[in-house]
Amino acid sequence: MDRWRAAVLRVAVLCAGGVMGAASWSAEGMWTLDNLPRAQMQASQGHAPDAAWVDRAMRAAARLAGGCSASFVSSSGLVMTNHHCITRCLQQLSSPTLDRMATGFLAREREQEIRCPDFEINRLEAITDVTEQVRAATAGKQGAAYQAAEDAARARLTRECRGSDVENTRCDMVTLYRGGQHQLYKYRRYSDVRLVWAPEAAVAAFGGDPDNFNFPRWCLDAAFLRVYEGGKPAPVQHHFPFRAEGPQPGEPLYVTGHPGNTQRLLTVAQLEFLRENLGTEVIPRNSEIRGVMLQYARGDAEAQRLAQGALQGIENGLKVQRGQLLALNDPAVMDAKRSAEAALKAFVASQPELAARTGDPWAEIEAAQRIKRDLDAEMQLLEEGRGFLAAHFGYARTLVRGAAERSKPNAERLREFNETNLPQIEQRLRAAAPVYPAFEQARLAWSLTRMRSQLGADHALVRQVLGQRTPEQVAAELVAGSRLADPAERLRLWAGGQAAIDASADSFIRLVRAIDADARALRKRFESEVQAVERRAATRIAQAQFAQSGRNAYPDATFSLRLSYGEVAGWTEKGQPVAPYTDFAGAFRRHTGAAPFALPAPWLAAREKLNPAQRFNFVTTHDIIGGNSGSPMVDREGRVVGLIFDGNIHSLGGSFSYDGSRNRAVSVHAGAIVEALRTVYEAPSLVQELLGSARP
Repeated sequence: MDRWRAAVLRVAVLCAGGVMGAASWSAEGMWTLDNLPRAQMQASQGHAPDAAWVDRAMRAAARLAGGCSASFVSSSGLVMTNHHCITRCLQQLSSPTLDRMATGFLAREREQEIRCPDFEINRLEAITDVTEQVRAATAGKQGAAYQAAEDAARARLTRECRGSDVENTRCDMVTLYRGGQHQLYKYRRYSDVRLVWAPEAAVAAFGGDPDNFNFPRWCLDAAFLRVYEGGKPAPVQHHFPFRAEGPQPGEPLYVTGHPGNTQRLLTVAQLEFLRENLGTEVIPRNSEIRGVMLQYARGDAEAQRLAQGALQGIENGLKVQRGQLLALNDPAVMDAKRSAEAALKAFVASQPELAARTGDPWAEIEAAQRIKRDLDAEMQLLEEGRGFLAAHFGYARTLVRGAAERSKPNAERLREFNETNLPQIEQRLRAAAPVYPAFEQARLAWSLTRMRSQLGADHALVRQVLGQRTPEQVAAELVAGSRLADPAERLRLWAGGQAAIDASADSFIRLVRAIDADARALRKRFESEVQAVERRAATRIAQAQFAQSGRNAYPDATFSLRLSYGEVAGWTEKGQPVAPYTDFAGAFRRHTGAAPFALPAPWLAAREKLNPAQRFNFVTTHDIIGGNSGSPMVDREGRVVGLIFDGNIHSLGGSFSYDGSRNRAVSVHAGAIVEALRTVYEAPSLVQELLGSARP
C-alpha cells in the first residue's frame, strides 16, 4: 500500500492548492480541453497537442447521452463505443425468440442498420465560461434562494445557448471544481442512432465478472453505431481514422472521453459520509438485488436473458463500490486528506482578506452531512425512486411531473424539465423499447420489500403504499393496472398535459400522484439544506485554492469532455511483472467451453484463419474512471490505436487518487477489431470504412 498512500498524498497536496512539477505528476489528470497541462505533457512524453489538434479531437469525440464515451471514426457518421455501452439497445432490439446479446449483430448493408429506440449521441461544439453570470445570480443568497437562483441561471443560459434549434442542439451547464467554475457546453445532438455491428456478448465480455477489473484480458468490448440526419448517414467533417498496427511502448497516446464522476476534491466530512453510505447502504442494496436477479435467472431461458442483462451492470458496480470502500477504509487515505485540508485552512487564515471572504466552508459542509444522513434513506427511496424499481414508475414520474412543470415559466421548473431537456424526454417516451411485466413485477416487489425494511412498517409512506397488502400483491396490482409500457399511451398522456394526468386511472400514475407532494417537499428540503450548502461552500473552497495556486489543477470528473495522456506500460504485481499486451492465442488458451470462458462458435470456426500473434487487449497509464468506457485512444496524429473499456483492479480507488505505478486503463487493440471484422465476421465494407477514412 506504500505506493497507494504516496499517490493519495500527491492528490491531497493538489486539493490543498500545492503546485508540483511535471515529473511528479506523470500522466495524472482528466483535463478539460481549454486547460491542458502542455508543459507537463511536453516534459513527460516529448509532445503536446496544439490548438488545431485539440479542436479536431473535440469534434471527433462523442458521448452517448446515457453515460458512455464514443468517437466518430468515419466521414459517414460511424461511431465507435463499447459493447457494454450499447447493451440496452441490443436488449431493446431482442425478443423471446431473438437474443441479440447472444447472437451479436452485423448490418452488411446500410439498409440493414437498425435504430436504437432511445439512444442519443452528442458531439461537443463549443465551450463558454459563464462563471461570472452564475456568481452574480447567486450573490448574497443562501439555502433555497441560492438553489433557485442557480437553477434559474442554468435554465436561462442553456436556453440562450440552444436558441431555436431544439431538435439538433443540446446545451448543458457544467460545474467544475465543485462550484469554482461554470461553463456552457454546446453539443450537436443526434437522435437517430442506428446499430451497425456488435459481437456476441460471449466474446465482448469474455471472462465475465471473474476477469472484470483484472488483467490479462481477452475482450472484444467494441461496437459500432451510425448517426443519421434526414434518414441518411450524417456527414461528419472530423473523425479519428484507424491505425490497425496499434500502439507501441513509449509513444505518446491520448484518450478523449467523458469520465463520469470523481471525488478527489471532496472534503473530509463528505468522504466520511460517502464511506459510511457505501458500507451501510449502497453495497448491501446492490448485493441484495444481485441475489434477486440470480434467483430470477433460474427460471426459463427468457428469465435468464433478462436477468443476465441486469446482472452485468450490478456486478460491475459492486466491484467498483467495494474498491472505493477499501480505499476509504485505508487510514492513510483519510490522514492525507485531513493534512491537506488543514494546510489549505492555514493558508486561508494567513490571508486576512481571503479569510473574510471564505469564512468556514468546511464546517458548513460538515453540518450539511448531518442533515444528509437524516434525509438520505427517504431521498433514495422516494425522490430517487429506489423504492419503486420498475420501468413503469419512471415513466409515470416523468409524465406526472412533466405535466405540472411545463405549465410553469422555464426558470421556475425542476431542472430536469427545462426547455433544453424536453426533446430527450419526448424521445424516451416515444421509444418502442419492450417492457417485460413479470421481470418488472419481480424487481418492484423486491424494492417495496426493502423500502418496508428500511423505513419500518409504521412509516407513513409504507402504510400509504402497502396498506394491508404484501409487497408482492402491490407489485402485481401495479403492473397489471398500467398501460405505460405502450409508447402510444405515454405520448397520449404527455400531449394531454395536466388534464390527461388528472383523468388517468393508470395504477402507476395514481401512485405517483399520491406520493408526489411528499417527494417534492423532501427534495426541496434536501436541495435547500444540503445541496445548496455544499455547492455554496465548495465554491469558496475552490476560490481559496485558486488564490493559492491558480488553475494548475484539473477539476473532478463531471461527464464532460476531458483529455488524458499516457503510454503503454505494464506494472509489477506482487513482485511479478505484468506484460502490457495479450494476443489472440491467449484467448483460445483461456477458452474452456463453459461461460464465462467460452468463445462463441464463429470464433472457434475461424481459429485457423486468425493470426494468433494479433494483439488483443493492452494496458496504459491513462487516468480514467467510469464514463470513459468507449473512449478512443489515439496517437499524436489523431489515429485510433485502441478503445478503452475497463481499468485494472488498482484503478478502483481512482475516484479519490491516481497511482501512476499501478493504475492502468485497459483497451481493445485497434488491430484486434479490424482482424475480427475481417476474419471472424467477414465484414469487408466496414473494415474499408475504418481503414479508408481520410485523416482528420
